[in-house]
Amino acid sequence: MSFQELKKCLTTAPILALPNGTINLVVYTDASKEGLGCVLMQYGKIKEAQYEDKEIQKIVVGKRSNSDFTIDSDGILRFRGRLCVPGNQSIKDEILKEAHHSHYTLHPGGTKMYQDLKQSYWWNNMKRDIAEYVQKCMICQQVKVEHQRPAGLLQPLPIPEWKWESITMDFVTGFPTTTKGHNAIWVVIDRLTKSAHFIAIKKSWPVTKLAETYVKKIVKLHGVPVNIISDRDPRFTSRLWQRVQDHFGSKLQYSTASHPQTDGSERTILILEDMLRACALDFGGSWKRHLPLIEFAYNNSYQSTIQMAPYEALYGRKCRSPLHWDLDDHKQSRGDNREKMLQPELVQEAIDKVHLIRQRIQTAQARQKSYADNRRRDLEFSVGDRVFLKVSPRKGITRFGKRNKLKPRYIGPFEIIKRIGEVAYKLNLPSNTSRIHDVFHISHLKKYYPDPSHILQQILRKPIIPNKLT
Repeated sequence: MSFQELKKCLTTAPILALPNGTINLVVYTDASKEGLGCVLMQYGKIKEAQYEDKEIQKIVVGKRSNSDFTIDSDGILRFRGRLCVPGNQSIKDEILKEAHHSHYTLHPGGTKMYQDLKQSYWWNNMKRDIAEYVQKCMICQQVKVEHQRPAGLLQPLPIPEWKWESITMDFVTGFPTTTKGHNAIWVVIDRLTKSAHFIAIKKSWPVTKLAETYVKKIVKLHGVPVNIISDRDPRFTSRLWQRVQDHFGSKLQYSTASHPQTDGSERTILILEDMLRACALDFGGSWKRHLPLIEFAYNNSYQSTIQMAPYEALYGRKCRSPLHWDLDDHKQSRGDNREKMLQPELVQEAIDKVHLIRQRIQTAQARQKSYADNRRRDLEFSVGDRVFLKVSPRKGITRFGKRNKLKPRYIGPFEIIKRIGEVAYKLNLPSNTSRIHDVFHISHLKKYYPDPSHILQQILRKPIIPNKLT
């Protein structure tokens, strides 16, 4: 075993070459006061390469007209006191490898590495070569943070044509268990009027119970929606839920993996949680007891996107409440209201209201896109490109490998096999990740820079997947 370890140490990094005992050794060191970094080299190889390099020979011949180049007592050409490295790529690679991969450098960035090396070395296009070397380093591509704006411009969802035609839904969990066992809230939102229902449920409910609740709480009040947008919760992707919606004729649309912003329910959920916290502080008691009035308060609150309350957008008039009991909309006599209900103007008024809401949503989407795109960058990949995948893009979302702070930030690279829409891509993931959805938003992908030294392999080990997501 000791002999095998000895052979391994002699044939692997950080040893670059065996020293020649007949040639003097030269130590190149930095000027740091905190620690010592140095490179042990022998002049023979560089000196020999300098003599063979035609460009350097031209410099030697004309060095009298250029005071920047000098020849030291050992016959080595220097540029302003720095070792002049010939165009021999293998020598450059040895220097770059030692300056980047060794234990006393530990993968510095391109700028830092250039500033360190230029104190002792010089060659044509040195800064460019260093930048390319660092960019293609496999370890750096896997562990370094991207210090730039997130990729992917905002892609607004199509605006629905009518009320409760297109809805979003999500589960909010983590609440204290009530006396009846409820510990989660099912949030269902109409994308046009922004009206919402907050339904208390149990996390353990099977899909059959959820389907029954859906009919009682949503279909009974608003009819069957044309499409339903949700995240990839196992209950929403189950075959039973899909069969139920196929029976109703509703189309299911899912957000991309690790990108729950797609369904647009995050803002409503934040408001709901804030309201629940406020009720707990003001009134105490079970959170479920406050849920009906929280739903009322939310639907009767002004929404900047549609410039009215969801209740008014849904029913065409303002809601009577203890705060606004005497409204002009309710001052008409019963006879006037009955007469208005029989007139075609009421239908036209509802149509005009929906048209106004759609215009306001379109204006809000344009404003949101302009604001969001200023903080994002446009990025595209092609089918066949290889990309890295962010390991843990969001807390609570699918993780790959063990939960370890020292694990790589990115895994891969993986081949892109299909483009989905404008900002999502389907990846060719290993077979042992079949439970993971293979379509990802572009903000979780990073371009792979290939190098002949890379040995591509699927480094993805057994994934850890929370029960919430598959």
